[in-house]
Amino acid sequence: MTAEAQLDRTTADNHFRLGLLFALSSALTFGSSGPFAKALMESGWSPTAAVTARLAGGALMLAVFASVVRPGWIREVLGHAKTVIGYGLIPIAGAQLCYYNAVAHLSVGVALLLEYTAPILVVGWVWATTRHRPSAMTFGGVALAIAGIILVLDVLNGAEINLAGVSWGLAAAVCAACYFMMSNQASVDGDGLNPISLATGGLIVGAVAVALLGVTGVMPLAFSTNPVTIAGHITSWLVPVIALGLIPTALAYTLGILGIARLKPRFASLVGLSEVLFAVLIAWIMLGEAMSVSQAIGGVVVLAGLALARQGDRSEQHAQQVVEPVELACWPDAPTPDESVEQTISRG
Repeated sequence: MTAEAQLDRTTADNHFRLGLLFALSSALTFGSSGPFAKALMESGWSPTAAVTARLAGGALMLAVFASVVRPGWIREVLGHAKTVIGYGLIPIAGAQLCYYNAVAHLSVGVALLLEYTAPILVVGWVWATTRHRPSAMTFGGVALAIAGIILVLDVLNGAEINLAGVSWGLAAAVCAACYFMMSNQASVDGDGLNPISLATGGLIVGAVAVALLGVTGVMPLAFSTNPVTIAGHITSWLVPVIALGLIPTALAYTLGILGIARLKPRFASLVGLSEVLFAVLIAWIMLGEAMSVSQAIGGVVVLAGLALARQGDRSEQHAQQVVEPVELACWPDAPTPDESVEQTISRG
């Protein structure tokens, strides 16, 4: 391997590690939303009100942050209005509302499991649009990760199923899959829609959309100023509202977009499965909900599945690097090497 190739490999590895760090941090922060939202709803808030407060608070915080670090974010959002509106309506507002409606008909575990079939949808979509069949190793990683999620959620013990809840849960999975695919449109090099601008604009659109559903009576909208209980301590309702806006919303969406922009959407969606593991751990710490042996084993299985899927991605990348130069040499009208690289990147 030449010095230049070694440098490129090192740069790619560092790019991946940074993306993985962002993606895992996003999953961790997203996982904290459950305890805070549960505290609000137990004090009298409706799910629609909790989602509205979460998205509105996150949008406000990100708008202030974006105005400082990226003063032209409003102009950038308006210039990419179609992407931002779609992102705010589907991956943000849609995923939240569909998930909460699924919970209204199903146990939380089953609703989460349905939503986290999103990686399967992402793998299928990438396969269908690129015509590149994922490797057996990638398929194995998907299956292993899903099996781990089943153990972590412990849904095999008395789960209740009904058609309406399953439909809402699968709709949430579609919205979650769109989150990974649409976040991939964000660029970290300044040539496209900046992640901070996308997250800020998307949260504003999502907050307005959910609020309109509540105000018009399509969805029940009920707020309360009653004190809430978090980790056994009684506190003001403002605490979970601010926490919801800052941690699992403003911070989580920004970190998630930054991570997905550095990883393939397919693998990033698999990393997102770790959110469930983090949610269980946070609930254990904040709410005293002990983690069972099967859940702990499931967490290990999830991580093993992610590692296997990543190795599958690396094998596919290596195969493309070996095969495509041969195709270039044998095909008279083939694109230049630089064009081939660009197309390979765009397929990811």
